[in-house]
Amino acid sequence: MTRERLCWMRLAPYWESLCIHRRRCISGRCQRLRSLLVRGCKKLAAIVIDKQSNLTCSQTCRTGGIIPTVAQQLHRENIERVVQEALERSGVAPSQLAAVATTVKPGLALSLGVGLEFTRQLVRRHDKPFIPIHHMEAHALTVRMLQPVSFPFLVLLVSGGHSLLAVAQGVDDFLLLGHALDEAPGDTLDKVARRLSLVKHPQCSSLSGGQAIELLARDGDRTKFSFRTPMGQTHDCCFSFAGLRNQITMTIMKKEAEEGVEEGTLLKCVNDIAAAAQHTVAAHLAKRTHRAILFCKANGLLPPSSPTLVLSGGVASNQYIRKALTIVTEMTGLHLICPPAKFCTDNGVMIAWNGVERLREGKGILAPDVDVCYEPRSVYLFTRFILLFF
Repeated sequence: MTRERLCWMRLAPYWESLCIHRRRCISGRCQRLRSLLVRGCKKLAAIVIDKQSNLTCSQTCRTGGIIPTVAQQLHRENIERVVQEALERSGVAPSQLAAVATTVKPGLALSLGVGLEFTRQLVRRHDKPFIPIHHMEAHALTVRMLQPVSFPFLVLLVSGGHSLLAVAQGVDDFLLLGHALDEAPGDTLDKVARRLSLVKHPQCSSLSGGQAIELLARDGDRTKFSFRTPMGQTHDCCFSFAGLRNQITMTIMKKEAEEGVEEGTLLKCVNDIAAAAQHTVAAHLAKRTHRAILFCKANGLLPPSSPTLVLSGGVASNQYIRKALTIVTEMTGLHLICPPAKFCTDNGVMIAWNGVERLREGKGILAPDVDVCYEPRSVYLFTRFILLFF
């Protein structure tokens, strides 16, 4: 497929500029538009980053999250120009494209709608195939762009919006083992950081909530606070973080009363709370992943030789969580693979690569006149879901 081109349009105010996923702005990089073109299977022909479209960066920092209507407007104002710039830098005309791949689920509805509508117009104008992409499926397959990873493999996807365990058995064949029952780990860490008012901390003012927690935890003592790991008596591979966040919130309120300070004031023990919170999130992820590995081994779902666990999603950038999962994989004989941080967080490359994988195998490729709807809350990309009780 060396002569084929795959064009992807994915706009940052939707995913990447959620700073990330409703997190606080990172060094002014939020609200950027991205469009990229993939030539062949692995060579990036062009990456266009619109550095002018961070119009709501300061507002996003103040509110701690994206404003959907503003993101939608930025999409509308910039999408055509950014895609055209990508084509021009690549030296590729629309007529030379093999297909167009675009995220259709899950995500922010207003932004998904703008991207999908632009894609419809593009593919119909140039009579090109359309490949709708599921955001989480793209995360799962990104690692195959970077190194040879054969199916099947176990994948743990953890981000600000999702958390799930699945066996990737093919480009469009996934066995879902467990998922988040309430909120995602990244969302939990962000909310804890917000409740701790870490934006007021001199070291954390420009960091996302999850990054701030990880930074402060390095100098904290996790043993100073004991948070109960969720779902200890639930025998499946699902996740739950809302109860943990409630434990942490109650502890913060107690410490505020002890120190005689109001909500919004930095606590003296903030590093210790950050360390304990991060540790409990990591422990929960590690324990559920361990269960999934045992289930896969008992049922022959992974190859006996060099079985692999792929860790991806924005939260996968957390080094403490990576270390916890490294311990699990070394104990169970699996090989842990984590994409580089720039590919763990939401990015355009993974959408393009997913399109390449599907184009190769002729799966999920639609005619330009087929109507496709976006699905903001669609989580279950997986073809099968198995309930685990053991």
